Amino acid sequence: MTTKRGHNARRPETARLSKDEDLEKSRKRCDRATLTTDQGVPIPHTDDSLKVGARGPTLLEDFHLREKVTRFDHERIPERVVHARGSGAHGVFRLHESLSDLTTAELFCDTSLETPVFVRFSTVQGARGSADTVRDVRGFATKFYTRQGNFDLVGNNMPVFFVQDGIKFPDFVHAVKPEPQHEMPGGASAHDSFWDFCGLVPESAHMVMWLMSDRAIPRSFANMEGFGVHTFRLIDAKGRSHLVKFHWKPVLGVHSLAWDEAQKIAGKDADFNRRDLWESIEAGLFFEYDLGVQLVDEQTAADIGVDLLDVTKIVPEEIAPVRRVGRMTLDRNPDNFFAETEQVAFCVQNVVPGIGFTDDPMMTARLFSYLDTQLTRLGGPNHAQLPINRPLAPVHNHQQDGFGNQQVPVTVANYFPNSLGGGCPFLAKTGGYVDFPEVVEGKKTRERSPSFADHFTQAAMFFHSMSAPEKEHIVSAYSFELSKVVRREVRERYVNEILANVDAELAASVASAVGVRLAAKGAPTPPKLTSPALSMESSTKGSVRGRRVAVLAAPGVDDGQVDAVFAALSNGGARPEIVSTALGPVGSREATKTLFNTSSVLWDAVYVPGGAKSVEALRARADARTFIREAFGHAKPIGGTGEGAELVLAAIAEDVRPGAAGPEASLPGVVLARDSQTATFPTAFVEAVARHRFWSRTASGS
Repeated sequence: MTTKRGHNARRPETARLSKDEDLEKSRKRCDRATLTTDQGVPIPHTDDSLKVGARGPTLLEDFHLREKVTRFDHERIPERVVHARGSGAHGVFRLHESLSDLTTAELFCDTSLETPVFVRFSTVQGARGSADTVRDVRGFATKFYTRQGNFDLVGNNMPVFFVQDGIKFPDFVHAVKPEPQHEMPGGASAHDSFWDFCGLVPESAHMVMWLMSDRAIPRSFANMEGFGVHTFRLIDAKGRSHLVKFHWKPVLGVHSLAWDEAQKIAGKDADFNRRDLWESIEAGLFFEYDLGVQLVDEQTAADIGVDLLDVTKIVPEEIAPVRRVGRMTLDRNPDNFFAETEQVAFCVQNVVPGIGFTDDPMMTARLFSYLDTQLTRLGGPNHAQLPINRPLAPVHNHQQDGFGNQQVPVTVANYFPNSLGGGCPFLAKTGGYVDFPEVVEGKKTRERSPSFADHFTQAAMFFHSMSAPEKEHIVSAYSFELSKVVRREVRERYVNEILANVDAELAASVASAVGVRLAAKGAPTPPKLTSPALSMESSTKGSVRGRRVAVLAAPGVDDGQVDAVFAALSNGGARPEIVSTALGPVGSREATKTLFNTSSVLWDAVYVPGGAKSVEALRARADARTFIREAFGHAKPIGGTGEGAELVLAAIAEDVRPGAAGPEASLPGVVLARDSQTATFPTAFVEAVARHRFWSRTASGS
């Protein structure tokens, strides 16, 4: 007699163990396991690369570092291991202020030049098919095609990183990626392995604070800062070195999504940021960023307890101001996504004369890792010959053959020196790249410099620099993420070993939300430092350029009111569209979206014009009232004129906070006008849209 089994049936001996049994079995297998290399060589230390002295350069002979990073680089074929999901655009960089007193890099010296660029924005954790609006770090990589060769500024939208030494980078990425036993969750960090790692690696505390902030869910790539992360060198004509950090400052300011909104957008339009980039450029609303240089010296940094080689730290802008020296404009979409956005290869080692490196142990690993990864992802060593990677500067060398070679060399000599080829190509007599002759001395060692040891002061500074709504959002983010962690001990460790060392009230709030006990022992409290530049509230406001405004209307709408608001918004560079009960004519305009195929989360603001028949049709629709109410809950600007004002008040009545005095109460960001007031409405509504959010209006958007 046989028994039929279902598709998912298992034999008893292979049945899945419970989580606790599975964990215990795994631990028993590891009781006597010693960490080794792939050749079985025991490894006593895997947290620091081999350096010349604690703050010296990393040594190429570190076989453990090279093996660990090489194996990591080649884990994914052909998708990028990290930053797999990306969007790109072409543009130009124009220098406004010459830095010839600091560097010989021509693109930073000659203000008459227009340097072509290609920029790729990306998420870090998710695969190519993941959503745009997940909570994650965003990559911000720029390729400058200069006359001296390509310069790649490979950065993120956050100025710090999770780990201090590149040898820990594979560990971090393994921890943040979907858990290996079931490949979940995709595109998210709310799981056990990530928080287990971060709870055991306190140097990550500062970066995790950024990740839990609204910076991790940008409204648009146009509203996102970029940072080179590392400390670089600018080298002048006399060979003098100047330490610098690179910043991209969005002209339209830094703005975010609400967390509830970001989650809903992932289901409504997973391509939200990508679509916004493409459609904005197609509409002539180009993305603009100012390039800033933050010149710093080691003594100034040391005086505030910052080691410039430590990528988990910043130098506050109040101490070392960011000097804006040029502007980048992204004004052309790619012709082919695969050929350009997918095949573009950024590499930290791609610098030009006048730009150099420091001994940052995270940078050293990236100098090796990026090129190594591209050998697999792009099929070999000739990826620089692909059109998107090809420099404008002429290329002459003795590299040859290999996969993907597109050149047909005709020289009889492929070596240097040679006489058969007339000695060609010749060494550069002037203008060549010269490494900065930094003096280094010390013993070979695997250790961390004591100057890297403070992991909590800057995490606390970031939190204390936030506005009240931003702090609420951070508490909510920690609470959400840690609530997804199954293992209680992981939650307890992070709250008690990390958050309690950052801020006691933050730790207490999160502990209460995720069901763990806050340890009775008092953690040392970091000094309450602040840096106003860290808060998005200090960001530029006042422009509606690129903002998408939903105009809820149906046949019978008051055309005059619609025309006045369309004109005011369009003149400012906003993108108003009619959202109606069906596609087709609505007054003198055309409805391009309907209540069936769009949602308030995809818009920056909502306007409801008057017209008795139009408002009557909308009032009969529950989804129209939900559209308005949800936008109100997400703290967005909302406008209404004539009968539309009454519909707005009716839709948000349940969400108006107690104490508001009736329907005419003052509600920040809600702009209403009766028929006699509609002439002044467009200006007032545009001003509200330019503010972006009104977090103080209601708690429901947090």
